[in-house]
Order: sequence, then structure tokens, then C-alpha cells
Amino acid sequence: MRYFSELAYKGTNYNGWQRQPNAPSVQQVIEEALTTILGTAIGVTGCGRTDTGVHASQYFMHFDFEGHFPKEFQRRINKLLPPDVALRSFVEVAPDAHARFDAVRRSYEYHVVLDKNPFLTDTAWHFPFFDKLDLEKTQAAAALLLNYQKFQPFCKSNTDVHTMECNLFRSEWVLDEAARRMVFHISANRFLRGMVRLIVGMSLNVGLGKVELDEVREALDQQVLLRKSWSVPPQGLFLTEVRY
Repeated sequence: MRYFSELAYKGTNYNGWQRQPNAPSVQQVIEEALTTILGTAIGVTGCGRTDTGVHASQYFMHFDFEGHFPKEFQRRINKLLPPDVALRSFVEVAPDAHARFDAVRRSYEYHVVLDKNPFLTDTAWHFPFFDKLDLEKTQAAAALLLNYQKFQPFCKSNTDVHTMECNLFRSEWVLDEAARRMVFHISANRFLRGMVRLIVGMSLNVGLGKVELDEVREALDQQVLLRKSWSVPPQGLFLTEVRY
């Protein structure tokens, strides 16, 4: 039988979601915990990859298991998992249900703090140049993306994807002046490798006057890399929602 599980994790201590040969991953600790609790080798399939240091406040995976779940399974596996990984629920689904391929929409947030905060170093990025930022230009750069469906300028090199097409539903910045925080919100049916962090860097560069909006438009029209590409650090990035 196939099961879907919803989980959340803080990615600071992991080399991303996907199992790695010589580095810890979220997938690895979950598979090890499931195997221990269920008494048989369990492999899991995630709804997508997250890079080293990236977090997920909502994530889904599926796994196959033909036996019976032990009593208080969820409590027991959460006790066995590290403190930075939490399994929230699990439910039986159709045998062909797929956590990755059945997802129709994914949403990310990138958190930027405007003041140095030692308590947020793992979950937000400190941006010390807010006073030099033109917010209207930053917002315009984000909004520009909604006019396009191909995003090669915002894909890491050496990727194995077969198409650069993505359908964007949202791309905007939200400023909370009281909290001294900016959050970039983006939703799409799929994302390219490194796409969100490159988009955040681009829109901040536009706001700082280091890249012109016309340059971004031209790069998207021609599907070429920007003259200045900036992939911001991973710790501010969260996968926040997956829809099926």
C-alpha cells in the first residue's frame, strides 16, 4: 500500500532533501527512522528537492508499506527523528499516487531581515543595504516574471531538466516595516534548480540599481543569462505549500 506523509524540516544541518553518499540529508534520516520503526527497508519519494540549508514548513513524501503500523506510530517516529524534522500526518492513497509528479502548485518564501539578528541566522538572510533599495523597482522586477513562461536566466548551470517552462501564479515582495523584514512570495506549478534564489538576487540587484529592468526583460525575451546573476544564500528560503 502507498502512503502520503506531510512533514516539516529545518534544513540547516542537512545537505538538502535528497540522499547523498557522503553527507547528511533529510531523506536519509526519514528513511532510517521508518526502517527502524516498521522493521523493513523503506524508501521514500519527496515532492521535490531542496538545496543545502533550505527549509520546508510544508513538504510531502510517499512510501510503500504492506504491513501494519505499530501502535502510536506517529509519536514514536517523531521521537526517533531529529528535533529539526517533524512528521505531521500520514494517509493511505491510491497505489499510483506520486508526491512529486501529482503536485500542481508549489509555493516558496524567501525571508530577508533588515537588521542583524543573531537569533535568525539559520532561517533568514540579513540584508544590510535596505536604505539603498528602491522598493518600487524591486517589486517591478518580481512582477515582470508573471509575463513569462520560460526562465532559463534563473536556472543553475549543469541541470538535467528538459524544459525551462514554468507557470507562475505569484511573484511579489511583502514588506513588514514594524518587524524589519521583507518576504518574497512565489508560486508556480514547478521550479527550476536554484530558481528562487536567483530571482531574489535579481530583484534586489534591480532595486539597488546594479541591473536595469530592461536587462532582465531582454534576458527573458532571449532566454540568456543576465550580465550579473546573484544567487542569495540558502537560509532564508522556505518551501511553504504544496497543492495536489
